[in-house]
Amino acid sequence: PADTNNMDPSLHGLQQFVPTDYESYTQEHYLFAGAKIVIQESIESYGAVVWPGATALCQYLEEHSEELNLQDAKVLEIGAGPGLVSIVASLLGAQVTATDLPDVLGNLQYNLLKNTLKRSAHLPEVRELVWGESLEQHFPRSAFYYDYILASDVVYHHYFLDKLLATMAHLCQPGTVLLWANKFRFSTDYDFLEKFKQVFDTTLVAEFPESSVKVFQGILKWD
Repeated sequence: PADTNNMDPSLHGLQQFVPTDYESYTQEHYLFAGAKIVIQESIESYGAVVWPGATALCQYLEEHSEELNLQDAKVLEIGAGPGLVSIVASLLGAQVTATDLPDVLGNLQYNLLKNTLKRSAHLPEVRELVWGESLEQHFPRSAFYYDYILASDVVYHHYFLDKLLATMAHLCQPGTVLLWANKFRFSTDYDFLEKFKQVFDTTLVAEFPESSVKVFQGILKWD
């Protein structure tokens, strides 16, 4: 297929995951952390588009990078999609693990490599994470600790909201800060927020009225 030929050949050797061949890839350009970022997106897949929550979260990370102390911080992104948030966290100095479903990992890894190679102190890692599935097996609490869990526009019309919340909780340990940015579109989004508040001490840390995006900080409630 034609689109693999457009890919930078030097990145092929580094990729574990084969990019999915979409006929409909487009290149979108962003500017964060003083860097031009080029993201390959596909309108044919929810998981290959940059949603409004992602750009809002990037703006938040960029504006608060010093107080968040992202330099060498261990960060995991849930539902990384095409990878913009993970790229920005990486450019701001974090050690990033970007996770998503298997079908989007190829494009995710391609975008991460293209935008962080030789630009970041730590090359981001890509891992499969299916919400609510085999969490202790793949991300055992004894072996994994993250300073930050990042999630943007992970709440929309889908049937995995309880699994998403369980995944968020599993990945947090004492000291972990979860930053969740979401465009609030439906009453179900607010229903999720209520459940989120039962599990996490929740603070609204930023609002972007023009895009209806809210950014929340969550700290897991420990019994």
